[in-house]
Amino acid sequence: MDLIPDLGNFAYTVIVFVIALLVIVTIHEFGHYIVGRWTGIKADVFSVGFGPVLVSRVDRHGTRWQIAALPLGGYVKFRGDADAASAGPDTAALSHMSAQERRHTMHGAPLWARALTVAAGPAFNFILSILVIAGLMMWTGTATKDPVVGSVVALPDGAGGLRAGDRIVAVDGRDTPDYPSLGRVVDTLPDSASISYRVARDGREVAITGPQLFPPRFAGVAPQSAAYQAGLQEGDVITAVDGTPVTRFQQLQHLVQAGNGAPLALTVWRPSSPDQPLTLTLTPKRTDLPTADGGFENRWLIGATGSFVFAPQTRPTGLTEALAGASTQTWGIITQSVSGLVNMVAGNISSCNLRGAIGIAQGSAAAAKSGLESFIWFIAVLSTAVGFLNLFPIPVLDGGHLMFHCYEAITGKPPSERVMNALMAVGLVLVLSLMLFGLSNDIFCP
Repeated sequence: MDLIPDLGNFAYTVIVFVIALLVIVTIHEFGHYIVGRWTGIKADVFSVGFGPVLVSRVDRHGTRWQIAALPLGGYVKFRGDADAASAGPDTAALSHMSAQERRHTMHGAPLWARALTVAAGPAFNFILSILVIAGLMMWTGTATKDPVVGSVVALPDGAGGLRAGDRIVAVDGRDTPDYPSLGRVVDTLPDSASISYRVARDGREVAITGPQLFPPRFAGVAPQSAAYQAGLQEGDVITAVDGTPVTRFQQLQHLVQAGNGAPLALTVWRPSSPDQPLTLTLTPKRTDLPTADGGFENRWLIGATGSFVFAPQTRPTGLTEALAGASTQTWGIITQSVSGLVNMVAGNISSCNLRGAIGIAQGSAAAAKSGLESFIWFIAVLSTAVGFLNLFPIPVLDGGHLMFHCYEAITGKPPSERVMNALMAVGLVLVLSLMLFGLSNDIFCP
């Protein structure tokens, strides 16, 4: 009976991981398929999953759409391909085709059509990320320019004098006309449970006393982080660390760094059980944290984020604004990934930052447990990672095929079949080695 919770968690992790994987891979393969069709390359099979076919139908274009038994990915088999990986031509089938028929195969199409079809998979992954992030931005809205209270977060001592609709004019005697100035005030505040505010309310300014501007409350808990593993949740308020009272999020950060990785005993106030404080033990993790200049710094982290004592009043986010912001965030994920890989190769950061299928599955389950919005965000980030990985110039990946196309554009002919087969074998070894390395990190890295 003791194994039942573990089995349930394992099943949940697998199911959530499969859902995330199928969404991302299906979009990736659909990019190959639809751009191939637009450029005149016909597809024989579009498969969601591998192995025995469970359900299938043939559309008016002659493509068989199918769902297979093993939901661990998918593929598109274009006309003239020897196999689903498009590793080489089906020479026997191509030899019986006319010139017009060969034009509709992957191996008989013009170079530009083949290159666009190959590049479309990663491109659709990036498009998915942008659309998902833009959708989330439009759903949640954008904070107004002025710091106006939308709602006050739940705290042990309540909201004090703060109310929804208050515009924060000053905090602890310092003017705060906008969010940047409000952020600068945070580090200057005293370590006290309450502070003074001046707010604009009902057409006049009033002085009130309210909670700390940036309380030790978790606005979010990162998947697979020390805080997540300790059982901490969004909305938890840390009232003490090793018996030392905590009133500001910055105090919590300083105590974590001062502990130098030692386990911390946290006293936690949870909104769902306000009269029953919790005591949890948390061990911070040594983490390579990206910096604004593209580098990394090594710090002890617990994997939780804080926020202002209030949720900002928001305005609707326009479509153009959301798409621009989502594009910037997607590009930021790519540049951080490049920086991380470069620094790993250079030995500046730990290779444990590279995770495999187990780590991704655990991350997807943790994100899903944090809520639908967190899970959708995880899919967007993972989709960007899949698109980026597929652009690596490694044979068997899309980037490897594009590398072959570049060779053909320069020399006027594709690599010989013998060279192609050898490079594909090397590429397969590299990809499998990378997967095994990631899995070993999942098992042995802390």
